[in-house]
Amino acid sequence: MAETGELLVKRLEALKSARMIHELVWRDCFMLTDPIRASGLQGPVMDANEISRAISLIFDSTAIDASRTLKASIISGMTPANSLWFKLRVNGEDDEQTRWLDESSELLWENIHNANFDAETSDCMDDLMAGWFALYIDEDKQNGGLYFENWPMANVFCASSKPGGLIDTVYRPYKLTAEQAVTEFSRRGDSLPATIAECAKTRPDEQFEFCQCIYPRTLAAVGAVRSKNLPIASVTISCKDKAVVRESGYNEMPVVVARWKKIPNSVYGVGPVLDALPDIRTLNDIVKLEYANLDLAVSGMWIAEDDGVLNPRTVKVGPRKIIVANSVDSMKPLQPAANFNVAFTEKDKLQGNIRRTLMADQLQPQDGPAMTATEVHVRVDLIRQLLGPIYGRLQAEYLQPLINRCFGVAYRAGVFAPPPDSLAGRDFTIQYQSPLARAQKLEEVTAIERFMGDVAVMAQTDPGVLDNVDTDEAARATAKGLGVPDAIIRPADQVAQFRQKKQAAAQQAQQQQLGNEVTGDVLKSVGSAAANRMVAAQ
Repeated sequence: MAETGELLVKRLEALKSARMIHELVWRDCFMLTDPIRASGLQGPVMDANEISRAISLIFDSTAIDASRTLKASIISGMTPANSLWFKLRVNGEDDEQTRWLDESSELLWENIHNANFDAETSDCMDDLMAGWFALYIDEDKQNGGLYFENWPMANVFCASSKPGGLIDTVYRPYKLTAEQAVTEFSRRGDSLPATIAECAKTRPDEQFEFCQCIYPRTLAAVGAVRSKNLPIASVTISCKDKAVVRESGYNEMPVVVARWKKIPNSVYGVGPVLDALPDIRTLNDIVKLEYANLDLAVSGMWIAEDDGVLNPRTVKVGPRKIIVANSVDSMKPLQPAANFNVAFTEKDKLQGNIRRTLMADQLQPQDGPAMTATEVHVRVDLIRQLLGPIYGRLQAEYLQPLINRCFGVAYRAGVFAPPPDSLAGRDFTIQYQSPLARAQKLEEVTAIERFMGDVAVMAQTDPGVLDNVDTDEAARATAKGLGVPDAIIRPADQVAQFRQKKQAAAQQAQQQQLGNEVTGDVLKSVGSAAANRMVAAQ
């Protein structure tokens, strides 16, 4: 155990060294947009006063506002809390399987958003603006359900067991007081070092560093009962004593690590703020100079001559003050040489560049009259083009591991109804239905709408052209692309039955109408004959 602890501590130090060369970039991005997230990067953890001082050095909020707009667009476009954004599917599913998968998808979505997911994913997106984030997912042992926790970037060190693969090795150092350590590591099987246990009796508030090491096990048992045999190892070590305190495991990787854009030859990433960083720095310096010259612009500059009466070294200019001088020419206002118009022009240009780089000028709703349907399609298509590549990476590194982990935790907790026997041993796939996923399908919807419009025009001269179109399939493809709920779309077999009933009802109504007409004609004939007999009798 001691040897294992030493090896893990050595691995932690190696991961710290490998990450150190990137930390300054992330810190610079945070210090100009969100200084709170920079705490612990390339320096100690900042307190509230240090964070306040860092915020006071930001003189223009354009980058802050633009990054918030981008973050909000990603959250609302990928994982909205007000609509189901994914469905579980298997190949060749029947109606019974589809029903269970739909119910399970909705139940899993409700459990995700009933937990603290929405709060923690907001912090994750803050980190993503600088490059990457880490989201821990587990079962809430006390209250039940799911539990999410954003691990700050400064406290996470990553690696991958496969070249170019997803991050599956995470080391997280953290600190506990001696008293907290005794409380935390009191389970059966834990082995807290005696020095910490003794310290808790005399100095309970003294802090000690621990590290949770999560990585794939080389040998793991399928369906293991003991946590030490699960596929993903979780080993907590005491860094000072280099001793293993707790050894456990997970069925799935519990930490989801997603990147905006990968750094070559590294497991880490950089974010969109880095692209705008030169403009952000320049704009901040220009606005800083503007504020520095604001006092001169308001109070003015003066030139004074020591004429024997006026002493420029002691004179003070201000309201309701009398300045004694030998001549009115001894003191004159000096016209500042600064040109604020140049600064204003350059500032507007830089602000536009920043918003364009962070996509805020396109993602944010534009002021003005209501857009037409064509304008809406063009705007959605532009958003799809802007966020499409990023959405593809986040879908693979964020959404899929997230749903796999949440499904595994919920399934083992008995959240779902018993599945059909036909689903045993089958792998499910994830069908995304978020606004961004639907936006990627809108090209098909637009193409269908344009095609149907052209066919309608051609049908005015040649109705036979409609025979080329399967209108039922066109309606289904359009509904699917628009994200229409499946509950309001009839399956193909129900459509056939519905049409048969409509046809039978129409035939019955036609026969009844025909019978009524025949009866009316008979009655009319009988009435005419009776009238004729009465006339003849008279």
